[in-house]
Amino acid sequence: LLTVALEDYYHVGAFNQLIQRGQWYRFERRLDRNTAATLDLLDEFGLKATFFVLGWVAEHAPEVVRGVAERGHEIASRGYYHRSIWGMTPEEFRDDLARAREVIEHASGRRVRGHRVADQWFRPCDLWALDLLAAEGYAYDSSIAPIGRAYAAEPWRRFAHTHAHADRAIWEFPIPTAEFFGFDVPIGGGNWFRQLPRRAVWNEVARWDARVPAPFVLYFHTWELDPDQPKIAAAPLLQRIRQYRNLERMPAILRGYFERYPFTSIAAHLGLDPAAPPEDAASAALGAAALGARAPDARTHDARAHGTASNGTASNGRRAPRPTPSPGRARPSWTPEADEPAPRADDDDAREGVTIVVPCYNEELILPYLANTLESVRARLGRRYALQFLFVDDRSTDGTWPALQRTFGDRPDCTLVRHERNRGVAAAILTGIRAAHTEVVCSIDCDCTYDPHELERMIPRLAPGVAMVTASPYHPQGHVRNVPEWRLFLSRGLSAIYRHLLHHKLYTYTSCFRVYRRSALLGLRVERSGFLGVAETLGRLDLAGARIVEHPATLEVRMLGRSKMKILRTIVGHLGLVAELARLRLTGGVPPIPPSPAPQPNDVHAGV
Repeated sequence: LLTVALEDYYHVGAFNQLIQRGQWYRFERRLDRNTAATLDLLDEFGLKATFFVLGWVAEHAPEVVRGVAERGHEIASRGYYHRSIWGMTPEEFRDDLARAREVIEHASGRRVRGHRVADQWFRPCDLWALDLLAAEGYAYDSSIAPIGRAYAAEPWRRFAHTHAHADRAIWEFPIPTAEFFGFDVPIGGGNWFRQLPRRAVWNEVARWDARVPAPFVLYFHTWELDPDQPKIAAAPLLQRIRQYRNLERMPAILRGYFERYPFTSIAAHLGLDPAAPPEDAASAALGAAALGARAPDARTHDARAHGTASNGTASNGRRAPRPTPSPGRARPSWTPEADEPAPRADDDDAREGVTIVVPCYNEELILPYLANTLESVRARLGRRYALQFLFVDDRSTDGTWPALQRTFGDRPDCTLVRHERNRGVAAAILTGIRAAHTEVVCSIDCDCTYDPHELERMIPRLAPGVAMVTASPYHPQGHVRNVPEWRLFLSRGLSAIYRHLLHHKLYTYTSCFRVYRRSALLGLRVERSGFLGVAETLGRLDLAGARIVEHPATLEVRMLGRSKMKILRTIVGHLGLVAELARLRLTGGVPPIPPSPAPQPNDVHAGV
């Protein structure tokens, strides 16, 4: 039996602790090309498969799901989000099933009769989920992987079997395992095909085919055919190994099995019509009737009786009503799909002008992520502000500059600036501030480690007399996510030193995520151009008597690519900056902030 998980590289369970579901829209979508590659591979061998689809994918990429169905493959459910049942109550699981089934059937035009959990396999204590699936009218599930000794007390669960609940029954098709020294090791595909010795797995599959009467369930993910997918650099080493190791070998591995063994979909195995429409109310009953007619030679069991044979049939009664999806599971309100259209360009006079400066240095990899994020920011904040985006390329040595031109160059609300030489992040921010034509100027990190949507709350805090609003993850109301402890220790230590030195007693002095009053920065002398210049800008404003407001925010680890900061050099540099600011405070060497001048023409572009 051939099964495929239809999902993108950022959906996977290995990254659940790093990537929030509300951030999925930010990542470069590679689902279309990977699904096309999967379908072409199956066509090469004339195979039909069961595609387990995330409800989120069906809702956001319905054309992809419909295309799979139209190529003759079965569409089944993988739940709405990439969630583990381990953290769900039965009611939450039922709600997730209903929401996923609704959007998948709407996207595919096909009846959904199969299910596989998206993350973490069913443990013995999770088998209540099979009761619920049976009650909901599903014909089969494929969520058990008897790894280790988890099912040692029920060894028959290693093979296809029926699970009876009340007057209904559901097929379970476990992931195949091989026994090594009393422990069950998965050999059904996916990560195991890529991590375990290829010849050893090949031999165990052959042994299963020769000796086990139950069908062998092979699975893989569409993203496993994409070795060039963006790498989530923030993931721990073991998770990166799990995700990326031997991706380039996966097509050849699959071809080897497709050439040797016949495969089909689970629906075809059970005699179910994969093209049955959702309106076909009899499809569940037909599927139940097919259980007995198409039973494999392996023993079937009533799970409640721990081994008592089941007749493999289910009731023809109507399935339980599906609950209304919980409002609490709706997409975050700021995602592009939930936002109202931004005001028309002819409404600009009614909105305050705001420039968002984005310093860039060797950020080619992150630009699709940035572009998707800023599209949402434009939709959200554009209702209130006339936004302009100003990208400053700090003389990148990779393909950042041409990528910026491709991505943003033709947008009327975007300006591209390029330094003639690399000058550092603070210099790039100051270049953007001087190039802006608005009094309110924001600076954000290109990697979006601070959520730019937070500007909606930061900009109003730039009240009259305030020169800067700076974000702070170390504020009592701020947060950090997945940032290494050593980095937090260093940042807090530096903040403590600056707090004793400067007038403003802040929790963070080094954040690049800020809102500036442009006129307060034009006459400010900043000598350091890199990361140190960010702290120096705040320090000189403080010593000049400017008013600075701190705003609690959330700092997340960088998802793609590596940070450009040189840790030891930065620490030494901060100590030198502290000494310089201490001298200026003692000598009064920082002049007060001059009155706000009128906006000046843009005269700092090195290249547009």
